[in-house]
Amino acid sequence: MKRLVLMLGFAAMLATVIKAQEGEHLSAGVYADYVRSKQTGTNMAGLGGRVGLGVVPHVKLEGEMSYDFNQVFMEGFSSTSGGGLTFANTGTRTLHGLFGPKLELGGHSLRPFVEVKGGFVNYSFDAKPASFSTFTSTVENLRSRNMNGVVMPGGGLEGTLGPIGIRLDVGDEMYFNHGAHHNLKVMFGPFIRF
Repeated sequence: MKRLVLMLGFAAMLATVIKAQEGEHLSAGVYADYVRSKQTGTNMAGLGGRVGLGVVPHVKLEGEMSYDFNQVFMEGFSSTSGGGLTFANTGTRTLHGLFGPKLELGGHSLRPFVEVKGGFVNYSFDAKPASFSTFTSTVENLRSRNMNGVVMPGGGLEGTLGPIGIRLDVGDEMYFNHGAHHNLKVMFGPFIRF
Protein backbone atom coordinates (compact mmCIF):
# COMPACT_ATOMS: atom_id res chain seq x y z
CA MET A 1 0.00 0.00 0.00
CA LYS A 2 2.84 2.38 0.85
CA ARG A 3 4.45 1.74 -2.53
CA LEU A 4 1.20 2.52 -4.33
CA VAL A 5 0.76 5.80 -2.42
CA LEU A 6 4.40 6.71 -3.11
CA MET A 7 4.05 5.95 -6.83
CA LEU A 8 0.80 7.95 -7.08
CA GLY A 9 2.45 10.88 -5.28
CA PHE A 10 5.42 10.77 -7.65
CA ALA A 11 3.09 10.63 -10.68
CA ALA A 12 1.10 13.62 -9.35
CA MET A 13 4.30 15.65 -8.89
CA LEU A 14 5.48 14.75 -12.38
CA ALA A 15 2.08 15.68 -13.86
CA THR A 16 2.19 19.03 -12.03
CA VAL A 17 5.64 19.83 -13.44
CA ILE A 18 4.55 18.92 -16.96
CA LYS A 19 1.23 20.78 -16.65
CA ALA A 20 2.92 23.94 -15.34
CA GLN A 21 5.20 24.05 -18.34
CA GLU A 22 4.24 26.32 -21.20
CA GLY A 23 4.38 25.03 -24.75
CA GLU A 24 5.44 21.58 -25.78
CA HIS A 25 5.63 18.60 -23.45
CA LEU A 26 6.87 15.86 -25.75
CA SER A 27 8.64 15.82 -29.10
CA ALA A 28 9.70 13.04 -31.44
CA GLY A 29 11.69 13.16 -34.62
CA VAL A 30 13.94 11.45 -37.11
CA TYR A 31 17.20 12.71 -38.54
CA ALA A 32 20.06 12.02 -40.91
CA ASP A 33 23.44 12.09 -39.24
CA TYR A 34 27.02 12.57 -40.39
CA VAL A 35 30.05 11.68 -38.27
CA ARG A 36 33.61 12.55 -39.25
CA SER A 37 36.03 10.24 -37.41
CA LYS A 38 39.24 12.17 -36.91
CA GLN A 39 41.29 9.08 -36.01
CA THR A 40 40.56 7.11 -39.16
CA GLY A 41 39.64 9.94 -41.54
CA THR A 42 36.33 8.26 -42.40
CA ASN A 43 32.97 9.88 -43.02
CA MET A 44 30.01 7.91 -41.70
CA ALA A 45 26.36 8.66 -42.50
CA GLY A 46 23.15 7.12 -41.28
CA LEU A 47 19.69 7.58 -39.79
CA GLY A 48 18.45 8.12 -36.25
CA GLY A 49 15.49 8.89 -34.04
CA ARG A 50 15.00 11.11 -31.00
CA VAL A 51 12.42 11.62 -28.24
CA GLY A 52 12.36 14.62 -25.89
CA LEU A 53 10.40 15.30 -22.71
CA GLY A 54 9.94 18.81 -21.33
CA VAL A 55 11.02 19.03 -17.68
CA VAL A 56 10.73 22.76 -16.97
CA PRO A 57 10.27 25.68 -19.39
CA HIS A 58 13.12 25.77 -21.92
CA VAL A 59 14.71 22.52 -20.66
CA LYS A 60 14.18 19.08 -22.21
CA LEU A 61 15.59 15.66 -21.52
CA GLU A 62 16.29 13.89 -24.81
CA GLY A 63 17.24 10.38 -25.82
CA GLU A 64 18.43 9.50 -29.30
CA MET A 65 19.90 6.60 -31.23
CA SER A 66 21.42 6.50 -34.70
CA TYR A 67 22.90 3.83 -36.95
CA ASP A 68 25.60 4.68 -39.49
CA PHE A 69 25.75 2.39 -42.49
CA ASN A 70 28.76 0.86 -44.26
CA GLN A 71 31.70 3.05 -45.14
CA VAL A 72 32.88 2.63 -48.74
CA PHE A 73 36.32 3.66 -49.96
CA MET A 74 37.91 3.98 -53.41
CA GLU A 75 41.28 2.67 -54.46
CA GLY A 76 42.90 3.38 -57.79
CA PHE A 77 46.06 2.34 -59.56
CA SER A 78 47.82 3.20 -62.78
CA SER A 79 50.09 1.20 -65.01
CA THR A 80 51.44 1.40 -68.54
CA SER A 81 48.61 -0.79 -69.79
CA GLY A 82 45.88 1.25 -68.12
CA GLY A 83 44.47 1.92 -64.72
CA GLY A 84 41.51 1.12 -62.66
CA LEU A 85 39.31 2.31 -59.88
CA THR A 86 37.98 -0.08 -57.30
CA PHE A 87 35.24 0.47 -54.74
CA ALA A 88 35.52 -1.61 -51.58
CA ASN A 89 33.16 -1.99 -48.66
CA THR A 90 34.89 -1.69 -45.28
CA GLY A 91 32.04 -3.33 -43.35
CA THR A 92 32.37 -0.61 -40.68
CA ARG A 93 29.13 0.37 -38.95
CA THR A 94 28.49 2.66 -36.00
CA LEU A 95 25.67 2.68 -33.45
CA HIS A 96 25.30 5.83 -31.32
CA GLY A 97 23.11 6.16 -28.20
CA LEU A 98 22.90 9.51 -26.38
CA PHE A 99 20.85 10.95 -23.52
CA GLY A 100 20.92 14.34 -21.82
CA PRO A 101 19.51 17.85 -21.36
CA LYS A 102 18.80 20.43 -24.05
CA LEU A 103 18.52 24.10 -23.05
CA GLU A 104 16.48 26.25 -25.45
CA LEU A 105 17.80 29.82 -25.61
CA GLY A 106 15.25 31.48 -27.82
CA GLY A 107 11.66 32.35 -28.18
CA HIS A 108 8.95 31.24 -30.51
CA SER A 109 9.34 29.80 -33.98
CA LEU A 110 13.15 30.01 -34.29
CA ARG A 111 15.13 28.74 -31.30
CA PRO A 112 18.86 28.28 -30.78
CA PHE A 113 19.82 25.69 -28.17
CA VAL A 114 22.77 24.10 -26.40
CA GLU A 115 23.01 20.51 -25.24
CA VAL A 116 25.28 18.09 -23.38
CA LYS A 117 24.59 14.39 -23.85
CA GLY A 118 26.28 11.23 -22.68
CA GLY A 119 26.01 7.65 -23.79
CA PHE A 120 27.86 5.16 -25.95
CA VAL A 121 29.25 4.55 -29.42
CA ASN A 122 29.69 1.06 -30.81
CA TYR A 123 31.96 0.41 -33.79
CA SER A 124 31.36 -2.93 -35.47
CA PHE A 125 32.55 -4.71 -38.59
CA ASP A 126 30.20 -6.88 -40.63
CA ALA A 127 30.62 -8.16 -44.18
CA LYS A 128 26.84 -8.49 -44.65
CA PRO A 129 24.99 -5.68 -46.47
CA ALA A 130 23.49 -2.96 -44.26
CA SER A 131 19.85 -3.80 -43.54
CA PHE A 132 17.30 -3.81 -40.75
CA SER A 133 18.48 -7.25 -39.61
CA THR A 134 22.12 -6.09 -39.28
CA PHE A 135 20.89 -3.10 -37.25
CA THR A 136 18.90 -5.31 -34.87
CA SER A 137 21.81 -7.76 -34.46
CA THR A 138 24.10 -4.82 -33.63
CA VAL A 139 21.68 -3.64 -30.92
CA GLU A 140 21.24 -7.16 -29.54
CA ASN A 141 25.02 -7.74 -29.30
CA LEU A 142 25.99 -4.39 -27.76
CA ARG A 143 27.59 -5.83 -24.64
CA SER A 144 29.72 -8.32 -26.55
CA ARG A 145 31.16 -5.77 -28.96
CA ASN A 146 33.40 -2.71 -29.01
CA MET A 147 31.45 -0.15 -26.96
CA ASN A 148 32.93 3.13 -25.71
CA GLY A 149 31.58 5.86 -23.44
CA VAL A 150 30.69 9.16 -25.13
CA VAL A 151 30.14 12.79 -24.14
CA MET A 152 28.77 15.17 -26.76
CA PRO A 153 28.59 18.91 -26.09
CA GLY A 154 26.86 20.72 -28.91
CA GLY A 155 24.25 23.14 -30.04
CA GLY A 156 22.04 24.03 -32.93
CA LEU A 157 18.97 25.73 -34.26
CA GLU A 158 15.38 24.58 -34.65
CA GLY A 159 12.48 26.19 -36.43
CA THR A 160 8.81 25.37 -36.00
CA LEU A 161 5.57 26.07 -37.77
CA GLY A 162 2.81 24.90 -35.46
CA PRO A 163 3.57 21.41 -34.14
CA ILE A 164 5.98 20.56 -37.00
CA GLY A 165 9.60 21.62 -37.00
CA ILE A 166 13.05 21.06 -38.44
CA ARG A 167 16.29 20.92 -36.48
CA LEU A 168 20.06 21.11 -37.03
CA ASP A 169 22.50 19.89 -34.33
CA VAL A 170 26.31 20.15 -34.44
CA GLY A 171 28.51 18.67 -31.74
CA ASP A 172 31.80 17.12 -30.75
CA GLU A 173 31.13 13.43 -30.09
CA MET A 174 34.05 12.52 -27.83
CA TYR A 175 34.54 8.85 -27.15
CA PHE A 176 36.97 7.54 -24.58
CA ASN A 177 39.31 4.68 -25.48
CA HIS A 178 42.87 5.18 -24.22
CA GLY A 179 42.15 8.91 -24.04
CA ALA A 180 39.55 11.22 -25.56
CA HIS A 181 38.91 11.10 -29.31
CA HIS A 182 37.07 14.05 -30.89
CA ASN A 183 34.67 13.54 -33.80
CA LEU A 184 32.44 16.02 -35.62
CA LYS A 185 28.76 15.00 -35.54
CA VAL A 186 26.01 16.77 -37.53
CA MET A 187 22.30 15.82 -37.36
CA PHE A 188 19.47 17.28 -39.45
CA GLY A 189 15.81 16.33 -39.64
CA PRO A 190 12.13 16.97 -38.90
CA PHE A 191 10.28 16.58 -35.59
CA ILE A 192 6.77 16.92 -34.22
CA ARG A 193 5.71 18.44 -30.89
CA PHE A 194 2.84 17.16 -28.74
